[in-house]
Amino acid sequence: MNFVELLKYIFLGFIQGFTEPIPVSSSGHLLIFQKLIGGKNFNVDYGLLATLTNFGSLVAICILFRKDIINLFKGFFGYITTKKEEYKEHYRYAWLIVIATIPAGFMGIVVTKLGLFDKLEENVKFVGVTLLITALFLYLIRNLKGRKNPNEITFKNALIIGLFQVVALLPGISRSGATIVGGMTQKLKRDVAFNFSFLLYIPISIATTLLGISDLLKSNLNTEAWIYYLSATIVAGIFTFFATKWFRNLVKNGKLIYFVVYCLIAGLLTIIFL
Repeated sequence: MNFVELLKYIFLGFIQGFTEPIPVSSSGHLLIFQKLIGGKNFNVDYGLLATLTNFGSLVAICILFRKDIINLFKGFFGYITTKKEEYKEHYRYAWLIVIATIPAGFMGIVVTKLGLFDKLEENVKFVGVTLLITALFLYLIRNLKGRKNPNEITFKNALIIGLFQVVALLPGISRSGATIVGGMTQKLKRDVAFNFSFLLYIPISIATTLLGISDLLKSNLNTEAWIYYLSATIVAGIFTFFATKWFRNLVKNGKLIYFVVYCLIAGLLTIIFL
């Protein structure tokens, strides 16, 4: 086993895991660091790596939001079978997640089938531009507090947040950033926007993982390669877990300005030097 190769995979797992929940675009950062540490001697399938590390992040998010997920399932099926009022709030919230998922789910299929962003996905300077766009939108909503609780989210609010998630299909646009911005524009409280954003991440991430299974089955990885990819996946899950908890506190305390500054600097450096 090549220890240096293993460290590269672990590093990319860290990049995916740490940047997945925060509003800086994990896919964009993977592309940036692909350029920085790539080379003829580093033969990695970045599509497969993204699929597996995304799964690691998905597991971490499911662990963090396990109570919410259980309540949604109980409420959804409990209300369908019993019509009891105690299940109604979670039943309704589950439908809000479904409504918000539809736009990105539909457009994701269209984008994939037509290959709309194939060239952009390899354009690192475009990632630099989208980081600047992310900085702008985070700056515009940095001081918003919102007033809406979970039971006050309307289906119109959910649909608009879902449309913001469509924007995140562009390479370099953060999904969490887009949906939190969407939630804040709909006057959701900061913590409510945060929770909705990450519960909305789960169905999209599950779909991404399922679509990547065929690539995994075709990969014919040897034992050494499996160790590399699984190491990256585990590292991604661990850092997603802690980065999400850290990001939750920053959102609650209105500290999005940190990410404005980071995205501005990272975007400019990427455009100028890569």
